[in-house]
Amino acid sequence: MLKGLLGQKLGMTRHFTEDGLWIPVTLLQAGPCTVVQRKTADRDGYEAVQVGYGDKKENRCTKPLREHFKAAGVEPKRVLREFKVENGSELKPGDEICSDIFKKGDRVDVSGVSKGRGFTGVMKRHNFAGGSRTHGSRFHRRPGSVGASSTPAEIVKGKKMPGQMGNCRVTVQNLEVIDVVPEKNLLVIRGAVPGANGGVIMVKHSVKGAR
Repeated sequence: MLKGLLGQKLGMTRHFTEDGLWIPVTLLQAGPCTVVQRKTADRDGYEAVQVGYGDKKENRCTKPLREHFKAAGVEPKRVLREFKVENGSELKPGDEICSDIFKKGDRVDVSGVSKGRGFTGVMKRHNFAGGSRTHGSRFHRRPGSVGASSTPAEIVKGKKMPGQMGNCRVTVQNLEVIDVVPEKNLLVIRGAVPGANGGVIMVKHSVKGAR
């Protein structure tokens, strides 16, 4: 059985429990996804399926991609990702996978591209405290000294400095599935997930929850 799906973040709302409490939840459009390619250990060295999500015009695809979809007998898809499967899985190109692979109470990991915040300084990007705000200090929001003396006489790789904030792949682990609406391919996830509304996300069964 496939352990993940592609989808879209719809937005956040609140969910009322049976006790009358409300909790923040995120609505995800999980699927439907179409199997585009089946990879086997004999031919490719590992067991996996390539799935596609979202429709795409054929004239927007490169020629290799058009032939790839034609060979699978499926319509062009906007996003392609691979998911590992167990040996002997019966999934084949053209099969459709929906949100019913998840159920209420499951634990999932959700991956997406975080919102881009542009070029930011160290106080916003890395939560630096900054300098004194007193009149005449001349040191307020700067990063301060970044050198490393005579050894190694260079800025160490990975130094926390100003730069682009956000717009990177982020995974939030071990989130709870509050509800599943199979007829609409909706997942109700407790808490927040990465990315803006409308962004493509990947939902997989949790690594931590499986322990």
